[in-house]
Amino acid sequence: MRRALNALLAFGLTATMAMADTAFVTCQSGDELSVLDIDAGTERARWPLPGKPAGIAVTRAGRVYTVSAGSKHVRLKDGATGETLAERALEGGPTGIAADPERGRIFVSDWYNARLWVLHAETLEPLGELATGESPAGIALSRDGRFLASADKEANQVSVFDAETLAPLRQIPVGTRPFGLGFAPDGRLFVGNVGSNDVSVVDVEAAKVVATIPVGERPYGVSFTGSRAFVTNQYDNSLSVIDLQTLTHEAKIAVGEYPEGIDTTSDGDRIVVANWFDNTVSVVDAKTLSVLSKIETCDGPRAFGAFLLGGE
Repeated sequence: MRRALNALLAFGLTATMAMADTAFVTCQSGDELSVLDIDAGTERARWPLPGKPAGIAVTRAGRVYTVSAGSKHVRLKDGATGETLAERALEGGPTGIAADPERGRIFVSDWYNARLWVLHAETLEPLGELATGESPAGIALSRDGRFLASADKEANQVSVFDAETLAPLRQIPVGTRPFGLGFAPDGRLFVGNVGSNDVSVVDVEAAKVVATIPVGERPYGVSFTGSRAFVTNQYDNSLSVIDLQTLTHEAKIAVGEYPEGIDTTSDGDRIVVANWFDNTVSVVDAKTLSVLSKIETCDGPRAFGAFLLGGE
């Protein structure tokens, strides 16, 4: 029995390792999910995913959570097989999603009702609701697990909660129409403001913006590696590079048309960007700031959230 159990555990570990740096890309137009091998530069599979999917959250254990805004469905899929393990329809406007697997919770933003749903990570059963500002979109959990934040687009603010107790902590004004956001390794919160074409850098503890950095037109998603932040610029077909030490705009990288979702590979060496209008992802060298490759996806890739297994 013990030998069989050890073999099973070894198999599970091998399977997870084989999926490292696998991208799960929601394709809104095609009602599909592209499964990409970033190292090989190929598409492994396409799984049906109805309801115009956009939001996504992938955990290190290979759980894939998606939000289909058109049908208002949240789904949990097995990242190895594509099997749907749980599914739930939510009344309102489900948009962004973030996972807190350590506490067994999922968070989904409700665009129409100024709230976050708290869902059970395995059953997707609703556990509670958190009040936000108007039109919450992106959601992020700090790396130390202390803070949960939402970008409240029409309120021009971020809402911050204690991630353990879910108590509301503060609402912090940022730029115009914030949409995507992410916590840097040092705990600062970077917020892409699609209305003011800049990034707000927020000290969450002090509840204030410590820097505002102009970027390209319509900044959407944010990711990090090393000493840099990377921001997708939808209307500019580019990626802005921000120096985390000086908080200055360091460079701009041309990617595909209408870039949106962005994530970092597990080794920290590459940035992966979903190009909505190109039906591709761009793989960017985080050190040389050059585009290494493009990988074809299904129709209309959005990948709004953490979409890389093994990523940052």
